[in-house]
Order: sequence, then C-alpha cells, then structure tokens
Amino acid sequence: MSEREEMASDGSLNVTLTLRLLMHGKEVGSIIGKKGETVKKMREESGARINISEGSSPERIVTITGPTEGIFRAFSMIAHKFEEDITAAMTNSNVTSNPPVTLRLVFPGSQCGSLIGKGGSKIKEIRETTGAQVQVAGDMLPDSTERAVTISGTPQAITQCVRHICSIMLESPPKGATIPYRPKVIPAGAHAVLAQQQAFALPGQYAFAHQDLTKLHQLAMQHIPLPSLGQSNPTFPGLDVSAPTSSQELAIPNDFIGCIIGRQGSKINEIRQVSGAHIKIASATDGSAVRQVTITGSPASISVAQYLISARLSSGLTGLGVL
Repeated sequence: MSEREEMASDGSLNVTLTLRLLMHGKEVGSIIGKKGETVKKMREESGARINISEGSSPERIVTITGPTEGIFRAFSMIAHKFEEDITAAMTNSNVTSNPPVTLRLVFPGSQCGSLIGKGGSKIKEIRETTGAQVQVAGDMLPDSTERAVTISGTPQAITQCVRHICSIMLESPPKGATIPYRPKVIPAGAHAVLAQQQAFALPGQYAFAHQDLTKLHQLAMQHIPLPSLGQSNPTFPGLDVSAPTSSQELAIPNDFIGCIIGRQGSKINEIRQVSGAHIKIASATDGSAVRQVTITGSPASISVAQYLISARLSSGLTGLGVL
C-alpha cells in the first residue's frame, strides 16, 4: 500500500499512500462536478491525485494517491460534498435528522484481519474513538482478493476514521499478490429488473416524496437496521399499509436471486419486515434463466418491497451484495 517513505520537514514520517473507493455513478458525477470543476478543485486544494476509472458500469473505482495529509484532505472534501448532496436532497423533508455520509473503501483481504483486530477489538476501538460506523464485508468482492470496508458518519468522523485505518494498514502491509476488484458492466438481461426503480418517480397516490426515497435508499445501501415501515412508521407519513391488497410479479435473473435472499434468508426477511408485504420466490424451473418473485400487499408495501429488492439487486450486480 505504501509507495514511498521519506522524512517530513518536522521529522515525522511522511508516507505516500493509495486508497481506493467504490462509488455509484451518481456519487462519481457529484465528485466530478460541472465540466470537471469539482474534482479539479479537490485535486488542487488537497494535493492528492484523484483518478476515476473509465467504463459504463454503474460502479466506478476512485483512486486517491498522495502524502497522508493530502489524502485526509481529499477524504474530508469528498465527505463534505456528499453531506451537501444529502442536505440538498432532504430539503423540505419532515425527517428530523439527515442520514449519515457513507463511503466505501476497498482493501486487500489480507489486511482486513488487522483492521478488525482480535475478537473485533480494533474495529470497536475505531468506532468508539471516531464516532463513525465501520463495517468490513465478510466476503471478497467478485473475482478479486479485496474486501469492501463501509464507513458512515459525519465528514469529521469519516476523516478521523480514515486516519486510523491508514495507520493500521501501514503497520500490516498486504500479504501475497492482490487481485484488484474491477466493477462489472451490468448484463443486458438485468436492465429490465433495475427499471423497476423508475416506478417510484411515477405520480400517483402512492408515490414517495423524493427525500423519503433518498433516506430509504441510504438506509438500504448502508446495511444498517431499517425502520419497520410496514407498521405505518411516522417517518414516512404517506405510507398507508391498510389499503387494499394487490400483487406484483418480478422476474429476477437466477444469478442474482441469492443477493435478494441473503444468508439464511436474512435479506428477504428484512425486506418482508420493512415493507409489510408478503414475498414469495418461485422454485427454479428447468431451462429458465429467471425466477418469478410475487409481492403481495398494499400498493405502498409493494412499492417499498420493490424498491428494496432493486436496491439489493443493484448492489449485488455491482459486487456489493456481499456486504
């Protein structure tokens, strides 16, 4: 991870590091800014190199290289930009507190044990010291030896957290060769399923306000316990689960059904609980590339279930289904 070490003018060790971030296309667009102005400003003010991977995949790798202080400045600027985006999205919302800023880093799996510490002691210490939430994915990202590390909190907490993580990673360099994670382009057959997300923009009695969707998406992406919306949670006042029931069918590619079900059914049960909808996944049929998923409930419950399934699917398609 360390490329060069030299003594800084004050006698401390100054290290050049490279950190890799995994971002959604929308997040990348926010960092780039109009005509690349935002990323240009970040590069100039932080002194770090910020490179964004090319390609048409919904996930991109953002590589930040530079002296440690430059990297921390870059992280602080990125976190503050995301905080601005969240604040703007939640304007006119009746939600009392904004969701935290979330960044996803990618590290060689061989270093993650040091980050977690014996019995989780090190990661617990980082959480308590910085106030940030830190989660290390249990599995490697597809076709790589890297794992995703998700950090959530205020921009200040995130920057402090990155400082701690960098010092741990420097003390424990990666063992053996690292196969870097490269986001995949979405297969053609999956576009139809992802298009389900568009339903939430449709006008109508059960359409969600944009800010409520933003919060719901943040919660879904952060893999933290979701509020039980199926119990008419006041956070989403438009959610009337007592409306007449109906059914909606989705066709999910076989390859991605696992990321919706989760380990021992954990994810599908969470979606059922949060949405208040009844969800049935049909058995695999010979020769079929898709599985039928039937969602039954009030229109609002179906909408929430569809949204959460789409969020799981998009995270699975981009390699984050392991989180």
